Amino acid sequence: MLRLLDRAPIVPLIILALYAAGPLIIIAFNSLKGGPEIAINQFGPPSLPTWENFSEAWEHGRFGTTLLNSLKLVALVVPGVLLVGFPAAYALARHRSRGVDALVTYLLIASTIPVQLYLLPLFVFFSRTGLMNSLPALAVIYIAKFSPLATFLLRAFLLKTPLELEDAARLDGASEFQMLTGILVPICAPVLLTVALITGLMVWNEFALAITFIQERELKPVSTSLFAFQREHETDWSLTNAGAVITLLGPLVLSFLLQRRFIDGLTAGAVKS
Repeated sequence: MLRLLDRAPIVPLIILALYAAGPLIIIAFNSLKGGPEIAINQFGPPSLPTWENFSEAWEHGRFGTTLLNSLKLVALVVPGVLLVGFPAAYALARHRSRGVDALVTYLLIASTIPVQLYLLPLFVFFSRTGLMNSLPALAVIYIAKFSPLATFLLRAFLLKTPLELEDAARLDGASEFQMLTGILVPICAPVLLTVALITGLMVWNEFALAITFIQERELKPVSTSLFAFQREHETDWSLTNAGAVITLLGPLVLSFLLQRRFIDGLTAGAVKS
């Protein structure tokens, strides 16, 4: 009886895990079905797996090109967000004034603003300045979009980091740059990794900005690949689900490999706040 009581808190977690994994399982099932079978059986396992869906989806969705473009965006955006967010978070955590709280509130609000509110002005600006179809230009938008959330998360961690280490470094003659890179970066490594992972996933999944500012076929990121399976009057759901599995596979494997560090970073940030 005591063993059952000890395991009782695990039951809700198992239910929540199954609820969260349900859509992924359904997508995996449907990726192995033909179109007629999906119309009849949307939620069950395939009667006869059709593995050819993946090779066909890879070819028609041009995943070899779009995956590489998304990797380029992630490689540009993640370091940019960390380079902007970490010094800004340090300044906001250490500087004490009346305007800091208002600025932090602004950053929190800015991270929740829907992209549709500034999509049209950005499109007009990019069209007039010739920045359309440029992955670096799109990366700049992503850095501006994701930096407020990164700054907010990093500041929450830095607020309770020991100030004695910084004071000792200053007494030893360390500059602000040396203190940031040599002392605070190792201390903040878990939350920096968490912010990097969150930012990378957001870049990987972002669609509205990518489809608006990247029109050339050879530059499209992976989030736009599923458009290749839409026809004039119908959608090929077999290939769409197979393409979704291809798109999700990388982030899922990365999240699984780094889940412990990711959780450590989140809990550290929560405790520090």
